[in-house]
Amino acid sequence: MPAIGQHRPARTARLARRIAVAGTGAAVLALPLLGATGASAATTTTTTTAAAASTAYPNTLDGWIRQSLAIMAQQGIPGSYDGIHRNVMRESSGNPYAINNWDINAVNGTPSKGLLQVIDPTFRAYHVAGTSWDPYDPVANITAACNYAADRYGSIDNVFSAY
Repeated sequence: MPAIGQHRPARTARLARRIAVAGTGAAVLALPLLGATGASAATTTTTTTAAAASTAYPNTLDGWIRQSLAIMAQQGIPGSYDGIHRNVMRESSGNPYAINNWDINAVNGTPSKGLLQVIDPTFRAYHVAGTSWDPYDPVANITAACNYAADRYGSIDNVFSAY
């Protein structure tokens, strides 16, 4: 099969994303190196990779909260950065692997886990599609906890103590 029309390997796509992050001008200049030959290919590749790069979140508490807020907005789950951050700091001090092995939930065999200290049954019941099923995953934990808080209290913003 000729090279034209073949699917590009993932390595080329990663290179295109890295170039797009460096700037649109650099991406347009480098596209001939990637095999793009027309102006429309350059525009499409640059636009697509720039959009993908703009949705990347840092692997930090700030990034996890912002990514969760984006998912929550798509799902109609209320909450604010400040409300989430306040509760995360109270519940886990920002440690996504925090686990409570001493309260009544732990005594009953279901310890609270993660950034917002969610027990497994609550995490499963309020899990939000598109997030991980791992309760220690920061984005999944925040999003499920906010979904629960929205159902029970109207929003995570209304939670000021253990919930």
